[in-house]
Amino acid sequence: MTSKPYQTTNKRSPLQRLLNYGQNYRSQIYQASTYSIINTILDLAPPWLIGVAVDILVQQQNSFIGKLGIRDVLWQFALLSLITVIVWVFESLSQYAYDRLWRNLAQNIQHNLRLDAYNHLQHLESAYFEDSSTGGLMSILSDDINQLEDFLNGGANEIIQVTTSFIILIGGALFILPPSITIAAMLPMPFILWGSLVYQRRLEPRYADVREKVSFLNSRLANNISGISTIKSYTAENYESARLANESEAYKKSNAKAIKLSAAFIPVIRMLVLVGFTALLFLGGMAAYAGRISIGNYSVLLVLVQRLLWPLVFLGETFDRYQRAMASTKRVMDLLDTPIQITTGDIPLFVEKVRGEVEYKNVTFAYQNRETIIKNLSLHIPAGKTIAIVGSTGSGKSTLVKLLLRFYDTSNGVITIDGIDIQKLNLSDLRRSIGLVSQDVFLFHGTVAENIAYGTFDATDEAIINAAKIAEAHDFIMRLPQGYETIVGERGQKLSGGQRQRIAIARAVVKNPPILILDEATSAVDNETEAAIQRSLDKITINRTTIAIAHRLSTIRNSHCICVMDNGQIVEQGTHEELLALDGIYAGFWHVQTGVH
Repeated sequence: MTSKPYQTTNKRSPLQRLLNYGQNYRSQIYQASTYSIINTILDLAPPWLIGVAVDILVQQQNSFIGKLGIRDVLWQFALLSLITVIVWVFESLSQYAYDRLWRNLAQNIQHNLRLDAYNHLQHLESAYFEDSSTGGLMSILSDDINQLEDFLNGGANEIIQVTTSFIILIGGALFILPPSITIAAMLPMPFILWGSLVYQRRLEPRYADVREKVSFLNSRLANNISGISTIKSYTAENYESARLANESEAYKKSNAKAIKLSAAFIPVIRMLVLVGFTALLFLGGMAAYAGRISIGNYSVLLVLVQRLLWPLVFLGETFDRYQRAMASTKRVMDLLDTPIQITTGDIPLFVEKVRGEVEYKNVTFAYQNRETIIKNLSLHIPAGKTIAIVGSTGSGKSTLVKLLLRFYDTSNGVITIDGIDIQKLNLSDLRRSIGLVSQDVFLFHGTVAENIAYGTFDATDEAIINAAKIAEAHDFIMRLPQGYETIVGERGQKLSGGQRQRIAIARAVVKNPPILILDEATSAVDNETEAAIQRSLDKITINRTTIAIAHRLSTIRNSHCICVMDNGQIVEQGTHEELLALDGIYAGFWHVQTGVH
């Protein structure tokens, strides 16, 4: 569910975009296509062999093989049998080859396309994710790519084989039949092809709608599963079931529209095929009876036409799979074509050499389609000092952090680290230099140790344990069933909020960044846990540039400087004592929290 600003305007068809993406697989595509063609040719040999057998019985010494010098009927059938064995063996081998190649190609493209789409997704700016749903993105990375795999597994081969059969049949008919019979037999073909193209064009928007509806359905499911505790606590099960039923009903109706059209294709094509087959059966039979063509050739053509025309009946199913795949391909390619707004700079930043001096110079910023939230703000943070930022909700505190990490870029103004514009710095180096501990701690499904070492993947066990001790997490970790090897569950749901918070602090300790950001790091914990976390923070902020955002003023009263934000600007600045003496906004906050006037 991506908003319009992020929809691409690529005019090329999904197939063109897919072929352009698949240039690296040309060799595999050529090999698979070659074996499909070889298999089709060999698959059409049995009708010819039947015709030769009939020719031997009718013509005997004057048969096709007899004219090659083998006059004895026994040896003619022996040779025919040998050719049949060879044809069937190579037909089986070619089928194994094309099936293996197409299916491996499907797996390779599926694998690489999913990785490319995911890697591209990781580099998109935060605004993209705010305008997109998790379920919708999951639908693209999973369902849509699987649709493409399904088509490549069989649909591409079917189209190649039907095309090859058609060319061989036309060539054979023109060589064997009188022109009048050929025209009569092939008369339905233009209508079949025209009908297939019309069917394809009409089906395309219907399957695009199906993919959109399944995206909405997946979004609803993902959202509800993530919020199951809220649903239960508000006894909203029936309400959410009804909302899911609406999304599922919309998906069902969208599919029904596509099915209504696709189901009509086969019966219509069947009637057109009947016209061509009947024309050949009657007119070809009369030509054979009159001696204008041999009975053997008549037999071959009857079987060949049947072998070509009846697969055309099922071409509708192939087109159906094709349109599903193209609708999905468009969604995947639209994701890949989404421009990356936050681009890396060229200047390297060596973490061990970063002093940590941060400066905001006349910074202005507004989220997309929203009012300006940071207004011409300037702020200097000396290296190694702790700066606290306080203010009411919505004043822009967390936005300053997001701008420093380049989750967003400023609308105007410059942010520097050690005097260098952060937009000119290598993006990975920039973020490696900053450690973030936020109130919304995200733990990955894995062990406690893996989560502490996340981002510093070569961290030793000793470093992990030492970090846990500094974060005052070691004791509770050792009480867990498997200690540091305990699985924390998805999003760390097996741990309490305070435990998750301390693991996040331990993660920052292991990373050992020159700049540390604490975004409401103690806002969601009890007083005892807050005291433990505060002791940890007192240790890790020594001689480290620290930006602390907090509502609990008791946690930041010892900061070197406290900045008060209001309406996107810094309106007060100073130490705790200086701000209390000023008797302004900060003093008001302090009096409310402490009850002291």
